[in-house]
Amino acid sequence: MQMTTHSMSFITNNINQRTMAKIVVKSSWSVPMATNNNNSSITKSRIELTTWELAYLMLNPIQKGIFLQKPYPDTSFEALADHLKNSLSRTLSFFPTLAGRLVALRHGESRDTCFFVDCNNDGAEFIHAVASNVSVSDIVDSRYIPEIVASLFPYNELLNYEGVSKPLLAVQVTEFIDGLFIGCTVNHTIVDGSSFWHFMNSWSEISRGLPNISKNPNFKRWFPSNVAEENPLIPVPLLDQDDTKNVDEVPLLERFFHFSKERVQKLKSIANLQAGTDKISSLQALLAHLWRSVLRARHIKNSVENQTTDQDSVLFLLVGARDRIPLPEGYFGNAAYVDQAAVNVAEIIKNDLGFAGMKINELVSKQTTKEAIKYAENWVKNPVLFTKGCTNFVISSSPRFDVYGCDFGWGKPITVRSGKGQKYDGKMTFYPAAGPPGGIDVEVCLGTETMKAMEEDEEFLEALSSL
Repeated sequence: MQMTTHSMSFITNNINQRTMAKIVVKSSWSVPMATNNNNSSITKSRIELTTWELAYLMLNPIQKGIFLQKPYPDTSFEALADHLKNSLSRTLSFFPTLAGRLVALRHGESRDTCFFVDCNNDGAEFIHAVASNVSVSDIVDSRYIPEIVASLFPYNELLNYEGVSKPLLAVQVTEFIDGLFIGCTVNHTIVDGSSFWHFMNSWSEISRGLPNISKNPNFKRWFPSNVAEENPLIPVPLLDQDDTKNVDEVPLLERFFHFSKERVQKLKSIANLQAGTDKISSLQALLAHLWRSVLRARHIKNSVENQTTDQDSVLFLLVGARDRIPLPEGYFGNAAYVDQAAVNVAEIIKNDLGFAGMKINELVSKQTTKEAIKYAENWVKNPVLFTKGCTNFVISSSPRFDVYGCDFGWGKPITVRSGKGQKYDGKMTFYPAAGPPGGIDVEVCLGTETMKAMEEDEEFLEALSSL
């Protein structure tokens, strides 16, 4: 392992008006796969990227992390960081793509480029940092997610295609007064939410001292029939630097809202009763509730600014391909594509929860095996790379991911947080609740005025377990 020392630090705004918080990066290590571990299930060093993976080249990586309690009062943080670094190295031997780099090849005489993962063991990056004079409660108890959270993740401005020279996985372990945070920045072309938490749970198992992980990753790729089987490299349009620039953004606020199992079930019952059906699921009912609440809040803002609601609201849904193709058990990669539904804003606002719930149900119901294959085939014919831009209402992550199973040896996580990558007005990130089973936590990212208006919306507040 190679170590470099950094003197840089990140200054953030006051936390709870208490003190100026300062995160100091003490050291950075390049962590390769453990050389004495032959557990890798990969059979070749080159992993081609699928249509779903290539589509994410011009977006930010996944940034997710967990707060953990301090394990032992007499354990130095240096010893703890060393333990996590060594267990990461052993875990990477099961996940060699995370220790590799992207490779870009020009496609013939065209301006198109082909990408694949070279499992060359260049290593992941491991960063040891300290948050001076800050406690975990300063972050967790804050009404809005403080700006300091962005500094708990490395490579905030990185785009996925830069994985040709940057690590595909970077981990920052930050010490707080009473705990620590493990923040991961992972290239979105090689993992989605399902794979991310697969890796995190596996790392926690190795950290606890298990010799093997409970769920081995599978790196076998699936390609549609219009991709050459002998050389499944899909050319994509040459990346334009101008297309990677962020659009003008409104000031944002981020906040966690908790919905208990009972409140979610109540929303489901109301939505199905109003729609005269039993098809709307609990998650679909909660999505409908949030969609309507956000649009009502925006309507208040637009009314003040004399803007019309005679336009469509576009709901973007991340669709998993694992069960639809289906893909092999333990598939490790990005297997999520995007579909959308556009509904007139005024219709969503004036109609009830059941109306919005059925619109979401119809969008989900059409995601069949046939549609998933068709999406991939069409993408090969006309590759479209996602870029960060103006959106309306985006749903990401899932309350089904095993976030709180990540026990590194000293108890389950206190809570979860995400980084600043892919944050925009209308982003909804779903997690299982830390409390009783069946609850759902939603990380809501909205423009400042919209958030304030939604916090005063009685219908929205009624469904909350607590503030």
